[in-house]
This record gives sequence, structure tokens and C-alpha cells, in this order.
Amino acid sequence: MARAREKVGLWIVGACGGVATTAIVGIEAIRRRLAEPTGLIGHLPPFDRLRLAPLDAWVVGGHEIRSTTPEASARELLEESRIFSPELLTACRPWLRACAREIRDGTALGCGPAIEKMVERRGSRVKLSPAGWVERLTHDISAFQRRHKLSRVVVLNVTSTEPPLRRAAVHQKWENLQKALARRGPSPVPASTLYALAAIEAGAAYLNFTPSVGIDLPAVREHAESRGIAYMGADGKTGETMMKSVLAPMFAARNLRVMSWVGHNIFGNRDGIVLDDPRNKAAKVRSKDHLVAEMLGYAPQTLVSIEYIQSMRDWKTAWDHIHFEGFLGTPMVLQFIWQGCDSILAAPLAIEMARFAERAMRDGHVGPLRHLACFFKSPIDVKEQGFARQY
Repeated sequence: MARAREKVGLWIVGACGGVATTAIVGIEAIRRRLAEPTGLIGHLPPFDRLRLAPLDAWVVGGHEIRSTTPEASARELLEESRIFSPELLTACRPWLRACAREIRDGTALGCGPAIEKMVERRGSRVKLSPAGWVERLTHDISAFQRRHKLSRVVVLNVTSTEPPLRRAAVHQKWENLQKALARRGPSPVPASTLYALAAIEAGAAYLNFTPSVGIDLPAVREHAESRGIAYMGADGKTGETMMKSVLAPMFAARNLRVMSWVGHNIFGNRDGIVLDDPRNKAAKVRSKDHLVAEMLGYAPQTLVSIEYIQSMRDWKTAWDHIHFEGFLGTPMVLQFIWQGCDSILAAPLAIEMARFAERAMRDGHVGPLRHLACFFKSPIDVKEQGFARQY
């Protein structure tokens, strides 16, 4: 187990976004007993025997491209989405300000126009080669670890969804990708991969909460495993897709043939603004849509739509219509509506996957953390998609 006085670090990419801010508030609220650990599965048996690092052992920092702070983001979530109480934010203010001092300028290199136009920090506009950015990001993570004498660091990517990456030969071998990264000009990989490379160079575990490519390229995984790095992704499974991973195995087990499955999603936070761009939306839709066929063993007609509705703010609604065939060919319908706060759903998963990753680091785990599959829509190297079996 982690020693009593040992400290560990959580470095969040997208440190002032809704998910990161809510996780930061949650860590302080729970360790000060201002809130219950609802949503944190590490507090349930059998996981409570794993001796995960306690929340008061964690120090938080991160990278950000916007000119804001966790405190300002929390106030925005309070005023626009009413997910915190004013009293809770007042109690957490010193912690939020301490975390703000550990935030450094990140990059949106290769992220596409929808994300690049969000860049506000002066340091985020610096013109560097991809390799130059990896070096700079690595320095920030390593300096954070040295400054706080941290035993281990977990890097967690909770940035907005990047457009899909067109895979190429340069992504297959680390030797070739390393040379491409050193060249000026368009980056061969997006920012999520640059952050993954920085985590590798800093000796940190890497978790990708987004559908962006991140570490999941053969060349990058080769490099990670040669350096003894634990990693996992992709795309946190928080709401509608979690329901799909629960319900689809039920239809398969009852031998009820699903003819079509339609999911319509609306929400209004910054991720919604980014996903309003068809290029970025394509990556998210693909991540949400592949599970049904994989769990059923055949491909019914499916449709996933994602729409940005500004007035929704950090709240989201998903409506699913499942048309299935029962006994004697009789068609029937199951519908469900999922309504929830995006950041409140995602934050406890973000905290727990970081705690489980830190525990795996203590065990010397290298490569994909397949046992964390139930946290992700597209778990790396895991074919099983049913939530109960993953859990």
C-alpha cells in the first residue's frame, strides 16, 4: 500500500474544464467530509481491500489552453448549471486556488479549428515542433513531481474530442514517428498524443477519458511499453453508452432480436460546442455507436445523433428507441431517457480510474490496464463490451 506520508500526483490535461473542475472540487469535498463518496467504486467491496491511495494523498496540477482557473470554472458551473452549492465552493476555495498555481500552458497542436480557436493562453500559442512540445509538456509534469516530492504521477486527459486521426505508416514504428515529430510543419499526431508522449517521458501513467487517439497508436504504445508505462482508454463511459452496455447483453441473453437502435443526445457545454463541428463529432459518434453490434453478435440498424443545445449548459439528455422482435415475430419497443449532469457523471470515474492506475503503478504494471474496461466506451485491447462482465 502507499506509505502513510507518501504523496501522489494527478496531472489533468484540460485542467479547467467541467470534468476536471468537478473532480477537483469532489476530491476536496470528500476528504474534508463535506460530501459522501457517492460514485467512487473504490469505497465498495471488494475494491476497498486494494488500499487505493486516499484522496488526501493526491496533489493536482495540469495543462490548460484557456485563460481561466478551476475556481472560475466552478463558479460558472454553479451559476449556469447549479451543480454545486455556494457554501461548498467557499469551503473549497483555498484548494481550488492551490490547484490553479499548478496549471501550465498546454497545446492544441493538430486538434482542428474547433479546439484551436479556444486557445487563449500566450504560452499555448508558442510555435514549436511536435517534439519541442513534448519536451515542454514533459518538463511541466516532471517539475510538478519534483516540486511536491511525489512518488508517482497519473496523467489524465479530459480535453475536448479531437477529429479522427488518419492513420499512416509513420504511426506504426516508434523510430519513424520520433523522426517525424522532430520536423517543423504539420504535426503527425494531435495534441492528445503529444500529451501521452509527455506522460511516457515523465514516467507517468496515462489515461485517456476522451475518444481522441491519445496513446493508442502502435508506435506510441511500443514506446510506452519499452519505458514501463501503464496506460488505458478510451472515452469515459458515463451515461447513455453505459446503459447500452447493460441492456444489449439482456437482449442477447433472452434471444430477442434487435432490429434497430436509435440514440439521440443533446447537451450544451463546451464539449457540445466542439462536437457541433462535424469533424469532431465523427470521432464521438464512432465511439458511442460500435458497442451494440459487438455485444449482440450481429449488426442491427443503428443511429447515434449528438446535437449542441446551448440552453442545456452542463446537463445532457439522451433518448434511446430500441425496436426489437419477440416471440412469433412480434415487434416491440423499449425506450429510455437518460438525463444527467455531464461533469457530475464523469468526475467520479475520472477520480477512480486515476486511483486504480496509481495502484497498478505500485504493482509495476506495464501496458494497457484492461481491468479498467468498465470505465471506457472503447477499452484498449478488450473485446468484451458488456458492463456487468467488465465489472
